[in-house]
Amino acid sequence: MDKKRNPVIAIGLDAGEPSLIEKWMSQGYLPNLSRWREKGIYGRLENFRDSNVETAWTTFGAGCSPQKTGFWAHMGFKEGTYETETRAAYDFQEFPAFYALGEEYKIAAFDVPQVRVTDKINGIQVGGWGAHSPQVPSSSLPESIFQEIVDKHGASPALHKDYAVCLDLKKTLEVEERIKAGTALRSAICQDLLQRDNWDLFITVFNEPHSGGHLFWQLSQPEHPLYEILRKKVSHDPLLAVYQEMDKAIGEILSKAPENASIVLFSAHGMKSATIDVPTFIMLPELMYRYCFPGKWALAKGDIADPVPPMLTKMKWNYWERHLWGDRYDPNPIRRFLRRETPTRLFNIIEPWIDKSNEPDLVSLWELMRRGDRVVPWNPAQWYKPLWPSMKAFALPSFAEGYIRINLKGREPQGLVDPSDYHSVCDEICEKLNALVDPRQNIPLVKYIVRPRENPLDKNHKLPDADLIVVWNEDTSTDVVDSPEYGRFGPYPPYRGGSHREQGFIIACNSEIEPNSSLDGGHVLDLGPTILSLMGAPIPDYLEGKPLPLVSNKSVAV
Repeated sequence: MDKKRNPVIAIGLDAGEPSLIEKWMSQGYLPNLSRWREKGIYGRLENFRDSNVETAWTTFGAGCSPQKTGFWAHMGFKEGTYETETRAAYDFQEFPAFYALGEEYKIAAFDVPQVRVTDKINGIQVGGWGAHSPQVPSSSLPESIFQEIVDKHGASPALHKDYAVCLDLKKTLEVEERIKAGTALRSAICQDLLQRDNWDLFITVFNEPHSGGHLFWQLSQPEHPLYEILRKKVSHDPLLAVYQEMDKAIGEILSKAPENASIVLFSAHGMKSATIDVPTFIMLPELMYRYCFPGKWALAKGDIADPVPPMLTKMKWNYWERHLWGDRYDPNPIRRFLRRETPTRLFNIIEPWIDKSNEPDLVSLWELMRRGDRVVPWNPAQWYKPLWPSMKAFALPSFAEGYIRINLKGREPQGLVDPSDYHSVCDEICEKLNALVDPRQNIPLVKYIVRPRENPLDKNHKLPDADLIVVWNEDTSTDVVDSPEYGRFGPYPPYRGGSHREQGFIIACNSEIEPNSSLDGGHVLDLGPTILSLMGAPIPDYLEGKPLPLVSNKSVAV
């Protein structure tokens, strides 16, 4: 590298959980991260509590909040219809990636999740090689580089294959080996690319904490309610194993870093016990169903007068969607029995007949697929879609917080709620939500609710699709919910072991940064400006963050 430059090697740990990293560094399990932490500065970073799950990498890449980009989720609601759509990654047209610096700077960006390749970057870009939920196609600039890398080093064994339901231990542990194999390939690829030119910035992101956190939290961390039951069924801690493999790879990559390079290790958000899947995927659409159709219920009806049943540790037929659909209420006892007890091979044959209805009703994922609907048909919120036109409000499919859309007159094709009643309906739904309790711990399910629209007919395209964003209580990884008005929901089988938290971290090292120092405060929005500052590159005006104070009693170059 040109010594007149200030080269930066930035390595992201997707959903790297600060509390885990701090613990495992102190216990000696992550020697390379420990070494760089001792050589430089460490601090935790905040992200947006109510929008970090879907937008963490857009916030990092664009250096802007969701309010500024208008990007809130990878799935969307199609205005003027009752249909959903896949939006994938932010387009970065209005606000380019912070490292899109033109011809003057040489950049190598390998597999940064959810950041699209662009001709505004001079160097090498590879997207969609092995990131968890990359939301971009497998591609590169120059176009030939992607295939060259695959031919020389190999394709990622975990790309789109790092999912498993947490109760299915066999499939869950199979993913561990794919993740670790992908880590070794990433190390080799990054070492190769790092040495190809004198880069002003080399950036890559490891997917292991993200994939591993979703898959293995219940097998690793005692805070998870299933830990005591499931941990004894495995011989080791698979989450620690993938973190250690990643730590080894980081050491290998940084062994090739130029001596004058600044090193930045970071995460844009974290991970702890799952608090999203059951409330967002299942309970919220069912709550909206019971709210709109009083006296009716669809999935896993329960009675709050009964003792709280034990958590589910095994699924019927070992098939998450089938288990849920088998718990669908039906006044016909024969259909109920067939949904719940029929072996899968036979069920696949009879399902179109037992679920046939001439009236709008819940629709199975199998029927959605027969209709050609490919927008996450496995997500239970989609199963209620035929009923949305007849509901005052409904839950939108989401991988993150709970999203509720009001069926508003003048906005929705068959709107039921007059704009003059919009706020009173929102108030009523918030009251129902705030009354929900996790009966295992007797604590509220909802932490708070965001209401992004003051004017219900506001056409600002940067507002989220949701009229209510429900942020769940992080103190409970719930499987069953009680409502004083609508009875018991569940127990439901958990989908993933871990879900996201808003805190990330940064480790930064160079000759001017005091060893073993600490950073107080900071936001993920500050990562882009900090990296640019370390490079000595200009900081675009649209970035909302600022360079972090990494050097004591010295001004930070801008």
